[in-house]
Amino acid sequence: MGPDRTDGPQTTAATRSGGSGGVWMGRLAALAGLLFVLAIPLFLVTGSVTWALNDAGLYNGGFERYDVARRTGITGADLRQAGADLRRYFNSGQEPLELRARVYGVEREIFNRREVAHMRDVKGLVRGVYLLAALSLVYLLVVTVVGFRWRGREFGSTLAKLVLSGGGLALALLVVMGALILTAFDALFLAFHLVSFSNDFWQLDPRTDYLIIMFPQGFWFDATARIAIVTAAGALALAGLSGAYLLYRRRSAQGLYRDR
Repeated sequence: MGPDRTDGPQTTAATRSGGSGGVWMGRLAALAGLLFVLAIPLFLVTGSVTWALNDAGLYNGGFERYDVARRTGITGADLRQAGADLRRYFNSGQEPLELRARVYGVEREIFNRREVAHMRDVKGLVRGVYLLAALSLVYLLVVTVVGFRWRGREFGSTLAKLVLSGGGLALALLVVMGALILTAFDALFLAFHLVSFSNDFWQLDPRTDYLIIMFPQGFWFDATARIAIVTAAGALALAGLSGAYLLYRRRSAQGLYRDR
């Protein structure tokens, strides 16, 4: 009985179909891995910014360091309350910003209309940072869960390599940004405002506008430095843990090989 001549073409077609599917799955996995690596520094930076925006110690420390109470006539207690009110404003649907305090003993609105309009724009940026932090975290978690469900324990080494790459990328970017911040912070600060805002409400008078007096440029330099430190700490922790895991797996595999 001769061979069925239809077997060859059918088998070839099925093989090609399976091969094509495997190629696309490989490309999809590679893309997901690349996005995972990029999401790590994005989450570290936006997460650090989120922490800084809501850190009472950063605000209160800046008020003391830059002698804001003396320069504004606002008591330390009222400044701390103003900082708390600003954080509450960023995290609520309140509009417009209403911030009152005793200035040289007289209660009044601290910010004028131009400053209030600028703070509305700042709030939009803050909400954007929150969104990026949440989306990057969700993506990292989804890829981790899907990876383990798809490949089981084998995904552990792949995950560690991705995390190591992401942590390393974050550290490399921090080195570049750190050098720019230390050598050209004023230019970067100006460029940030030009790119981030479509109006000139941010151009305030440091002699009369309380937003600038309460939060001078030195405050923003300090805040940027703290964000960089927290981001670097997170990147080092991730890179260290993932590197240690990969080293452990390598040594375990070498031990098993020698036992054979």
